[in-house]
Amino acid sequence: MRKIYHLASCSTCQRIIKELNGLEGFEMQNIKEEKMNASQVDEMKKKTGSYESLFSRRAMKYRAMGLNEKSLTEKDYRKLIIEEYTFLKRPVIFIDDEIFVGNSKKVVQAAKVKLGL
Repeated sequence: MRKIYHLASCSTCQRIIKELNGLEGFEMQNIKEEKMNASQVDEMKKKTGSYESLFSRRAMKYRAMGLNEKSLTEKDYRKLIIEEYTFLKRPVIFIDDEIFVGNSKKVVQAAKVKLGL
């Protein structure tokens, strides 16, 4: 599978897509317009090992909802990501059998290596 879950309005996502040569041949899912379903989030979790690894604590709603003061479980992370796209650490890139989550330099570099860039 070659797919990217991104936010079209996110300049960081757009920069990374451009850096990865536009990810031609990839299925693109703008998570604001086309919400993720439970099976998509579960597939991501299966590849990463946890819902927490997919969860963005940088989302503005994280503090606004007081989540920073709560002890969240895997079940909580799953529910929050499915209900609110902003909680997904983005972009999420599937390249064949590997997954790359987030926008750290290390993750982007690993995706570049996988794509032979």
